[in-house]
Amino acid sequence: MEGITDTILMVRPSNFGSNPDTIGDNHFQAQMQSDEKKSISDKAIEEFDAMVTELQRHDIAVIVIEDTPSPVKPDAIFPNNWFSTHSSGSIITYPMKAASRQLERREDIVDSLTDKYGYKKRYGFEYHESDEQYLEGTGSMVLDRANKIVYAGLSQRTEIKILEKFAVLMGYDKVIFHPKDSQGKAIYHTNVMMAMGDNFVVICSDSIPDPTEKKEVLGRLKATGKEVVDISFSQMEAFAGNMLQLKSKLGQTCMIMSKTAYDSLTIDQIDCIAKHSKIITIPIPTIEKYGGGSVRCMIAEVFKS
Repeated sequence: MEGITDTILMVRPSNFGSNPDTIGDNHFQAQMQSDEKKSISDKAIEEFDAMVTELQRHDIAVIVIEDTPSPVKPDAIFPNNWFSTHSSGSIITYPMKAASRQLERREDIVDSLTDKYGYKKRYGFEYHESDEQYLEGTGSMVLDRANKIVYAGLSQRTEIKILEKFAVLMGYDKVIFHPKDSQGKAIYHTNVMMAMGDNFVVICSDSIPDPTEKKEVLGRLKATGKEVVDISFSQMEAFAGNMLQLKSKLGQTCMIMSKTAYDSLTIDQIDCIAKHSKIITIPIPTIEKYGGGSVRCMIAEVFKS
């Protein structure tokens, strides 16, 4: 369980809502009406608080950070896109495509985590924003930390040049592909079609249209001992690819998924995941509908150096 943590960071939203800056390439996101803003924001906070309570009930340590009301950041609830931490003693910040999302990077959070967990190295890739090149953290990248492999679907938000820098910096092998949704449109983040477990992986292999790329991805997964739980396009659209494996303070592995995702799975798929990990389901329909992301996007893993 080298690649699994029992400590996470979540950002309690102040101005949650659909983001006009990201809706163009996030086809999971619905547009909200202006008169719905307050009710949607309030409901998102309720769902967020309930998720924190549920995770804590399962002995997962949750660091809750309050979003600042100004500047307005409708996607602040998804912190995994702007930073990542690593047990090698590193904390990394990332370039974000939308200007409104670039505002989510907060040095006070980086400083607090560094002070508490002793990160010795700080790397920042955000300077690539001036060249309109992006790599949105563990949204763009699905990390097999134990085997030091990064899986990444290239898109407007995942630039290969920055990905290569990450791989060299962290000593990871990279597996690159070009995922598409059922309409043939590029999938904006790898973590909506793929979720890594210690001994298994949930993946929508049909979203990799190139047969050579698909063969390479599945081959690397199987070579590292992963049992493949293959999901359909419709299941991916229900956020079944946007899961995250964590562990409790006592070391029990838990696969965190939304109720929407769970309800989309077959009995055989559920049994396969449950064979490897306890399943925890979280109802977050408002966040999924208007944010275009699910539970994995809401969680920034904290690895202690």
